[in-house]
Amino acid sequence: MPIDENFPNDLKPIGKINHSDGENFHWFWGPGKLKEASTHPEVIKDFTKRGEKLEPLGISGTMVAVDWDSCYADGACIEACPVQVFQWYRTEKDIPAKSVIGETFEGTGENSDKEGRKDYTDKSDPIREHDCIWCMACVSVCPPQAIKVDQSNLEAHEKAAGTYVKIEAGTANPHAH
Repeated sequence: MPIDENFPNDLKPIGKINHSDGENFHWFWGPGKLKEASTHPEVIKDFTKRGEKLEPLGISGTMVAVDWDSCYADGACIEACPVQVFQWYRTEKDIPAKSVIGETFEGTGENSDKEGRKDYTDKSDPIREHDCIWCMACVSVCPPQAIKVDQSNLEAHEKAAGTYVKIEAGTANPHAH
């Protein structure tokens, strides 16, 4: 099942994943529900091996969003992204996926190879969604269709952060530089 196209309306931000630059972060949206990842044999095997519970997670990111309940660590998005928006979250912090909320990641984009995952419990995280160039390469290569890239979701990100400013017709854009 592809990522829910309307997730910012249907889910709510349940926490943040922070970038080490101290400025950027992305929302984690929930609640999640079990999807493709929960039935993928490699995922099941690796969760069992780790002794971790395979449970609903949610969606990481807003303008660049990855449904972690669908993501089964294929890694095509990581290889396809020309600006290294994604990283395997476990390569930096080998913790259960439920524990990433509130964590800060370096987000260097250095591990941009498909096989760089720790195992199939790993998830592709859009830690550098602020660097996305909207090329849609990740969307086109994701086997479970777990990724949605939508610039218009910036409004949902800002509303959740309390930084949204409505632009009236005929006024200057406060975000323009």
